[in-house]
Amino acid sequence: MTDQKKTKIKTPLSSRFRGYLPVVLDIETAGFKAETDAILEVSAVILGMDDRNHLTPETTHTYHVQPFEGANLDEASLKFTGINPYHPLRIAHPEKDVFSDMFKHIRKKMKDEGCSRAILVAHNAHFDHGFIRAASERHNLKRNPFHPFSSLDTATLSAISFGQTVLSRACEAAGLDFDSEQAHSAKYDAEKTADLFCYIVNHWKNLGGWP
Repeated sequence: MTDQKKTKIKTPLSSRFRGYLPVVLDIETAGFKAETDAILEVSAVILGMDDRNHLTPETTHTYHVQPFEGANLDEASLKFTGINPYHPLRIAHPEKDVFSDMFKHIRKKMKDEGCSRAILVAHNAHFDHGFIRAASERHNLKRNPFHPFSSLDTATLSAISFGQTVLSRACEAAGLDFDSEQAHSAKYDAEKTADLFCYIVNHWKNLGGWP
Protein backbone atom coordinates (compact mmCIF):
# COMPACT_ATOMS: atom_id res chain seq x y z
CA MET A 1 0.00 0.00 0.00
CA THR A 2 1.44 3.36 -1.00
CA ASP A 3 1.26 6.37 1.26
CA GLN A 4 -1.22 8.96 0.15
CA LYS A 5 -0.50 12.62 0.66
CA LYS A 6 -3.16 14.55 2.46
CA THR A 7 -5.06 16.85 0.13
CA LYS A 8 -4.83 20.42 1.31
CA ILE A 9 -8.14 22.23 1.62
CA LYS A 10 -8.55 24.88 -1.07
CA THR A 11 -11.43 27.31 -0.67
CA PRO A 12 -12.57 30.16 -2.95
CA LEU A 13 -11.00 32.60 -0.49
CA SER A 14 -7.59 30.93 -0.70
CA SER A 15 -7.82 30.90 -4.50
CA ARG A 16 -8.73 34.58 -4.77
CA PHE A 17 -5.37 35.97 -3.63
CA ARG A 18 -3.02 33.18 -4.75
CA GLY A 19 -3.14 31.36 -1.45
CA TYR A 20 -3.02 34.42 0.80
CA LEU A 21 -5.55 35.23 3.51
CA PRO A 22 -6.42 38.96 3.45
CA VAL A 23 -6.40 40.51 6.93
CA VAL A 24 -7.25 44.19 7.35
CA LEU A 25 -5.20 46.01 9.98
CA ASP A 26 -5.11 49.40 11.59
CA ILE A 27 -2.46 50.43 14.11
CA GLU A 28 -2.55 53.56 16.25
CA THR A 29 0.91 54.66 17.39
CA ALA A 30 2.75 57.30 19.37
CA GLY A 31 4.87 58.36 16.42
CA PHE A 32 5.95 57.43 12.91
CA LYS A 33 9.14 55.43 13.55
CA ALA A 34 8.37 51.72 13.78
CA GLU A 35 11.58 50.80 15.57
CA THR A 36 11.33 53.40 18.37
CA ASP A 37 7.72 54.60 18.75
CA ALA A 38 5.05 52.86 20.79
CA ILE A 39 2.13 50.89 19.39
CA LEU A 40 -0.97 51.90 21.36
CA GLU A 41 -3.84 50.10 19.62
CA VAL A 42 -4.11 47.42 16.96
CA SER A 43 -7.16 45.94 15.30
CA ALA A 44 -7.33 43.08 12.79
CA VAL A 45 -10.38 42.28 10.69
CA ILE A 46 -10.21 38.75 9.29
CA LEU A 47 -12.14 38.40 6.05
CA GLY A 48 -14.26 35.56 4.74
CA MET A 49 -16.37 34.81 1.67
CA ASP A 50 -20.11 34.38 1.39
CA ASP A 51 -21.94 31.88 -0.84
CA ARG A 52 -21.63 34.27 -3.80
CA ASN A 53 -17.85 34.37 -3.39
CA HIS A 54 -18.05 37.97 -2.21
CA LEU A 55 -15.55 39.14 0.38
CA THR A 56 -17.06 40.01 3.74
CA PRO A 57 -15.68 41.03 7.14
CA GLU A 58 -15.86 38.03 9.46
CA THR A 59 -14.23 38.68 12.84
CA THR A 60 -12.53 41.66 14.48
CA HIS A 61 -9.78 41.37 17.08
CA THR A 62 -8.92 44.63 18.85
CA TYR A 63 -6.28 45.28 21.50
CA HIS A 64 -5.03 48.16 23.62
CA VAL A 65 -1.27 47.85 23.84
CA GLN A 66 1.14 48.80 26.62
CA PRO A 67 4.10 50.81 25.30
CA PHE A 68 7.16 48.58 25.19
CA GLU A 69 10.02 49.37 27.55
CA GLY A 70 11.93 52.42 26.34
CA ALA A 71 9.33 53.30 23.69
CA ASN A 72 9.09 56.88 22.45
CA LEU A 73 5.78 58.71 23.00
CA ASP A 74 5.44 61.70 20.72
CA GLU A 75 3.12 64.34 22.23
CA ALA A 76 1.82 65.51 18.85
CA SER A 77 0.85 61.94 17.89
CA LEU A 78 -0.92 61.39 21.21
CA LYS A 79 -2.87 64.61 20.74
CA PHE A 80 -3.83 63.58 17.20
CA THR A 81 -5.17 60.15 18.22
CA GLY A 82 -6.59 61.29 21.57
CA ILE A 83 -5.12 58.22 23.27
CA ASN A 84 -3.81 58.46 26.83
CA PRO A 85 -1.52 55.40 27.20
CA TYR A 86 -1.65 55.59 30.99
CA HIS A 87 -5.35 56.27 31.56
CA PRO A 88 -6.39 54.32 34.69
CA LEU A 89 -9.42 52.78 32.91
CA ARG A 90 -7.50 51.75 29.81
CA ILE A 91 -7.16 47.96 29.77
CA ALA A 92 -3.93 47.34 27.87
CA HIS A 93 -1.75 44.28 27.42
CA PRO A 94 1.96 43.75 26.74
CA GLU A 95 2.90 44.09 23.10
CA LYS A 96 4.27 40.54 22.85
CA ASP A 97 1.04 39.05 24.24
CA VAL A 98 -1.08 41.14 21.89
CA PHE A 99 0.67 40.07 18.71
CA SER A 100 1.00 36.45 19.82
CA ASP A 101 -2.77 36.28 20.34
CA MET A 102 -3.59 38.12 17.11
CA PHE A 103 -1.27 35.89 15.08
CA LYS A 104 -2.92 32.81 16.63
CA HIS A 105 -6.36 33.86 15.35
CA ILE A 106 -4.97 34.61 11.90
CA ARG A 107 -3.13 31.29 11.62
CA LYS A 108 -6.30 29.40 12.59
CA LYS A 109 -8.23 31.07 9.79
CA MET A 110 -5.37 30.37 7.38
CA LYS A 111 -5.55 26.69 8.28
CA ASP A 112 -9.35 26.60 7.91
CA GLU A 113 -9.15 28.18 4.45
CA GLY A 114 -6.05 26.33 3.22
CA CYS A 115 -4.05 29.55 2.87
CA SER A 116 -0.26 29.49 2.88
CA ARG A 117 0.22 33.00 4.32
CA ALA A 118 -1.69 36.09 5.33
CA ILE A 119 -1.43 39.33 3.40
CA LEU A 120 -1.81 42.64 5.17
CA VAL A 121 -4.51 45.01 3.92
CA ALA A 122 -4.41 48.58 5.23
CA HIS A 123 -4.87 52.21 4.28
CA ASN A 124 -1.33 53.39 3.56
CA ALA A 125 -0.23 49.82 4.23
CA HIS A 126 3.50 50.53 4.31
CA PHE A 127 3.05 52.28 7.68
CA ASP A 128 1.21 49.41 9.39
CA HIS A 129 3.45 46.79 7.79
CA GLY A 130 6.54 48.48 9.22
CA PHE A 131 5.15 48.44 12.76
CA ILE A 132 4.10 44.77 12.46
CA ARG A 133 7.60 43.80 11.36
CA ALA A 134 9.23 45.87 14.10
CA ALA A 135 7.07 44.35 16.84
CA SER A 136 7.72 40.82 15.56
CA GLU A 137 11.46 41.40 15.55
CA ARG A 138 11.40 43.13 18.94
CA HIS A 139 9.84 40.07 20.60
CA ASN A 140 11.41 37.41 18.37
CA LEU A 141 8.00 36.20 17.18
CA LYS A 142 8.90 33.42 14.76
CA ARG A 143 5.41 32.73 13.47
CA ASN A 144 4.45 36.09 12.00
CA PRO A 145 1.83 34.95 9.45
CA PHE A 146 2.09 38.01 7.19
CA HIS A 147 4.01 38.08 3.94
CA PRO A 148 7.27 39.88 4.72
CA PHE A 149 6.96 42.59 2.05
CA SER A 150 3.77 42.23 -0.01
CA SER A 151 0.62 44.07 1.06
CA LEU A 152 -2.64 45.43 -0.37
CA ASP A 153 -3.15 49.17 0.04
CA THR A 154 -6.65 50.63 0.02
CA ALA A 155 -5.22 54.12 -0.51
CA THR A 156 -3.90 52.97 -3.89
CA LEU A 157 -7.05 51.02 -4.72
CA SER A 158 -9.20 54.02 -3.78
CA ALA A 159 -7.12 56.34 -5.96
CA ILE A 160 -7.76 54.04 -8.92
CA SER A 161 -11.43 53.44 -8.11
CA PHE A 162 -12.58 56.87 -6.88
CA GLY A 163 -9.78 59.38 -7.35
CA GLN A 164 -9.53 59.58 -3.55
CA THR A 165 -6.71 58.61 -1.18
CA VAL A 166 -8.12 59.78 2.18
CA LEU A 167 -10.04 57.00 3.96
CA SER A 168 -13.08 59.09 4.87
CA ARG A 169 -13.45 60.48 1.35
CA ALA A 170 -12.96 57.08 -0.25
CA CYS A 171 -15.68 55.61 1.97
CA GLU A 172 -18.02 58.45 1.04
CA ALA A 173 -17.29 57.92 -2.66
CA ALA A 174 -18.14 54.23 -2.23
CA GLY A 175 -21.41 55.10 -0.49
CA LEU A 176 -20.19 53.89 2.90
CA ASP A 177 -20.94 55.76 6.12
CA PHE A 178 -17.97 57.34 7.86
CA ASP A 179 -18.10 59.08 11.25
CA SER A 180 -15.12 61.38 11.70
CA GLU A 181 -15.81 61.51 15.45
CA GLN A 182 -14.97 57.81 15.72
CA ALA A 183 -11.95 57.92 13.40
CA HIS A 184 -8.43 57.29 14.68
CA SER A 185 -9.46 54.38 16.84
CA ALA A 186 -7.91 51.17 15.55
CA LYS A 187 -11.21 49.25 15.62
CA TYR A 188 -13.23 51.86 13.73
CA ASP A 189 -10.58 52.54 11.11
CA ALA A 190 -9.87 48.83 10.55
CA GLU A 191 -13.54 48.00 10.12
CA LYS A 192 -14.09 50.91 7.74
CA THR A 193 -11.00 49.93 5.76
CA ALA A 194 -12.33 46.36 5.61
CA ASP A 195 -15.70 47.59 4.33
CA LEU A 196 -13.94 49.69 1.70
CA PHE A 197 -11.64 46.87 0.57
CA CYS A 198 -14.53 44.40 0.32
CA TYR A 199 -16.59 46.93 -1.65
CA ILE A 200 -13.80 47.52 -4.17
CA VAL A 201 -13.01 43.81 -4.67
CA ASN A 202 -16.66 42.78 -4.88
CA HIS A 203 -17.52 45.62 -7.25
CA TRP A 204 -14.65 44.59 -9.50
CA LYS A 205 -15.98 41.01 -9.49
CA ASN A 206 -19.50 42.21 -10.35
CA LEU A 207 -18.08 44.13 -13.31
CA GLY A 208 -16.63 40.90 -14.66
CA GLY A 209 -13.17 41.07 -13.11
CA TRP A 210 -11.28 38.20 -11.49
CA PRO A 211 -12.53 35.75 -10.51
